[in-house]
Amino acid sequence: MTPTRTLWEEGRESGREVVALGFALALTVVIIDVATGVRVGVLFDLCFVALCVALALAVRPDDFFVVGVLPPLLMGGLFVLLGLTKPASIGHPDDGMVQATISGLSHHSIALMTGYALCLGVLYIRQRVVAIREAEASVG
Repeated sequence: MTPTRTLWEEGRESGREVVALGFALALTVVIIDVATGVRVGVLFDLCFVALCVALALAVRPDDFFVVGVLPPLLMGGLFVLLGLTKPASIGHPDDGMVQATISGLSHHSIALMTGYALCLGVLYIRQRVVAIREAEASVG
């Protein structure tokens, strides 16, 4: 009898697909947040943390590393893009691209650290569950 798969074993998307999905969803949230409030705010922070957890649950075990390094690269990439196109949304209106990017990262650092910690925690739990299931399969 095969045990039923748990939430921790369900992720089957490739790393490339998860990165594309993550960037698309984060960019969508940024567009909505900027359209409704001129600046990137709490909506982005909450969605970013939830997105980090969702991406860690969606990826297949072979691509854990890709998602393990994704949150800071995702936020950094988005803020560089915003710094180039609309620096006032993440920094002071007179800021250049670099200063706006740094300001945005510093203002949203709690969301970044929370999302990153939760992402790594989920990946750790998933890795342990996979290891336990493989050990059980090899014994029985």
